Amino acid sequence: MSSKKDNKNLDETLMKLALSLAKENEGLTKENPSVGCVIARKDEIISTGVTSYGGRPHAEVNAINNIKGNHNNLTAYITMEPCSHYGKTPPCTKKIIDYKFINKVVYGVDDIDHRTSTKAQKILKLKNIKVKKNICKKDILNFYKKYFFFKKKKLPFVTGKIACSKDNYIKKYNNKYITNSSLLEVSHLLRFRNEGILISYKTLNADNPKLNCRINGLEKYSPKIFILDKNLNSKKNSNIFKNNKKNKIFMFYNSNNKKKINFFIKKKVNLIKISTDKNNKFNLRLILSKIYNLKISSLLVEGGKILTENFIENKLFNDFYLFKSNKKLGDKGYLGISGIINKVSSIFKNQRLLDTYTNKDKIIKYF
Repeated sequence: MSSKKDNKNLDETLMKLALSLAKENEGLTKENPSVGCVIARKDEIISTGVTSYGGRPHAEVNAINNIKGNHNNLTAYITMEPCSHYGKTPPCTKKIIDYKFINKVVYGVDDIDHRTSTKAQKILKLKNIKVKKNICKKDILNFYKKYFFFKKKKLPFVTGKIACSKDNYIKKYNNKYITNSSLLEVSHLLRFRNEGILISYKTLNADNPKLNCRINGLEKYSPKIFILDKNLNSKKNSNIFKNNKKNKIFMFYNSNNKKKINFFIKKKVNLIKISTDKNNKFNLRLILSKIYNLKISSLLVEGGKILTENFIENKLFNDFYLFKSNKKLGDKGYLGISGIINKVSSIFKNQRLLDTYTNKDKIIKYF
């Protein structure tokens, strides 16, 4: 006969497996959370599922559909409370009930979505399905911090990123990149994990970036592009406009220049006109609100010095990555960001040196 301790250990083990499944599709499920589901009979795993790319079908549906053969007395381990509302698809609670062979549901945390939050337990118990929750709660809450922020604050979760030399310069003469190729790969992974990417027209004109994910197999997960350009001064021959069949581009502007407006419309750029303040600046919180309305839950800001400083001053970064080269630039460097690094260090309570095997260049995450 198994003890309560054994049952607890089994619950935690299978929930950790469900969490590892959820992590596989992190950032790829649009405004929906990436959920992991493991269906088991005691310690025998019968099936698994994860939220599909784009957010549907949900993990529970995929896991039930993946079951082969006839089974009974099953337990479903789910990282988040199963949904109980009708949206584009029927709720997962209905799928669990209709399957008939799941007699217990264990989940990590309650959903924050008001349509579902704390309702699943009551619905399932009415159908004589046992419910246990708050398993591995701390780890799961940490995993869902972006989703909870998006739902609670009605803003995208904003990640800042900037690269510099060992002596804190972000630009150097005669060479585009500061850090090595290994860190560039990590930069593309950040793009892969975020739904949107934001820059200013100054960065666009200076660097002519492609702003996509160029890791083999992940190209189609490139983020949507957002550009701040009050006067529509973005260079017309920029790479992103040449490849706009693959990328969805949104430009925030405040200009009445019909010629420029028509050019960008022809390039299939989504123009969003926004008023500026008395200092002729955009309200960045309003910009983020507009991005939220486009159902972008996570945003990477790959700005230059000024845009990064503005986000810091307005306290809009939720976490921040500093990519730092092992080499000094000395007289070859310009645009120092020592002030930015000091401010970031003081704003965030925690920082961690990431182990990324990047050949002496390093990444520091502030959170």
